[in-house]
Amino acid sequence: MYRATRRTVAFSLLALLAACGKPPSKFKSYSGPPVTQVVVNKGDRRLYLLSGKTVLKAYDIGLGNVPVGHKQFEGDGKTPEGIYFIDRFNPKSRYHLSVGVSYPDPRDMAFAESMGRKPGGDIFIHGWGPEGNALAPKKRDWTAGCIAVKDEEIEEIFAMVRPGVPIIINP
Repeated sequence: MYRATRRTVAFSLLALLAACGKPPSKFKSYSGPPVTQVVVNKGDRRLYLLSGKTVLKAYDIGLGNVPVGHKQFEGDGKTPEGIYFIDRFNPKSRYHLSVGVSYPDPRDMAFAESMGRKPGGDIFIHGWGPEGNALAPKKRDWTAGCIAVKDEEIEEIFAMVRPGVPIIINP
């Protein structure tokens, strides 16, 4: 009996130590009201998650390294303006986690094509990741056109939004 108790205590301690050494998951759960739209006000550097007219969460953001104006071309450093949709989720983003924005839309593609250029793409709401941790404290607008929030904030956003939710990006 003594030997079995010692073994049980030893295994219990090992299990406890293993659980303590495990980093917290970046995947959060959310059971509140549904997010019905995301609103970004570029000028204020704020992102809002809304359910109807109720603001559920608000975040400070960083933008593309050329923050003024609507994204038109690949490599212009601008964040798009207009109405888009959440269209994909990247749990393995180099920026911790990322949520895709449906830029470019057909109008964006037609304009870029009319100018003989590419519209660009891969616009996301994403965390800082290692690159943002180095750049964001010194330069607020550091992305290539994406919308950046802190890593713990993208964890909330990633859990709260769903595909198809509109994102309204205002100047």
